[in-house]
Amino acid sequence: MLQQTTVAAVGPYFRKFITRWPTIQALGKSKLDDVMQMWAGLGYYRRASALHECAGRVCRDYGGHFPSDEAELLKLPGLGPYTAAAISSIAFDQRANVVDGNVERVMARLFAVKTPLPSAKKKLRELAATLLPQGRYGDYAQALMDLGATICTPRRPKCGLCPWADVCRANARGIAEKLPRRKRAKTKPLRRAIAFFLTDGKAVLLRRRPDKGLLAGMMEIPSSEWRENPMPSLAEARSEAPVKARWKLMPGLVRHTFTHFDLELTVAIAASSRLRGEKWVSFSRLDREALPSIMRKIVRHALASKIGGL
Repeated sequence: MLQQTTVAAVGPYFRKFITRWPTIQALGKSKLDDVMQMWAGLGYYRRASALHECAGRVCRDYGGHFPSDEAELLKLPGLGPYTAAAISSIAFDQRANVVDGNVERVMARLFAVKTPLPSAKKKLRELAATLLPQGRYGDYAQALMDLGATICTPRRPKCGLCPWADVCRANARGIAEKLPRRKRAKTKPLRRAIAFFLTDGKAVLLRRRPDKGLLAGMMEIPSSEWRENPMPSLAEARSEAPVKARWKLMPGLVRHTFTHFDLELTVAIAASSRLRGEKWVSFSRLDREALPSIMRKIVRHALASKIGGL
């Protein structure tokens, strides 16, 4: 949950998760839809499906117990080098090189590495490995991450409080706050589309996204393809609508930011009786669906219209 997400945002979700699924066995037996629903709003939804798959794998292949070996942990879904090292080190006190963004910053300053990120990642990881102690690996890993989070901060590092200040090359050269360097971020592309809000006045039509790709497996309001083109007209996008209907464009835009692109949507609304074989969800139960944030924005935008008059 903490991958690319703050502790403040994760806290409520984590508490709900461990209340609903207090053991790895309980999570492994759960339905993916339930996990996705509980995750809705936290973003990066591939993490949720990987978490569910990982729990099942641990129960099936490891007798319900996480392996302590870093190499074995790396075989599990959703566990990359950092997470595998962190579990091995912190949970099992195994010798593992735990390197997150905080540790990268500490190493860049400690050794005055001027190569910008992300190109410097391999070098920073190698430098961090040279400092591993001969014991208390979990304590060391947590202390090093906390050093970066509380003392060796991105801005205004508290060098006067740092236990490594005397051997820090960046501190000695007065360049600590300038490191680590980063390559200039590329301008995010902008994608546009039309979302199709089909309703009978009490419920809305939803569909499931593909199992792979962005927002994999999540429920969505149907839309035209998200393209890096000018906003399509309703006539241009009509062929991508879920059904033929008297679609009406709402004024305004729905905007959302993803990691690699920004998205702008206009919303088209149409009235329809419920279609057999399709998933219709009443407005009062939408909060129970695994709807990502962008879809909830579309719903709020659509419900602000006079749906009853369609």
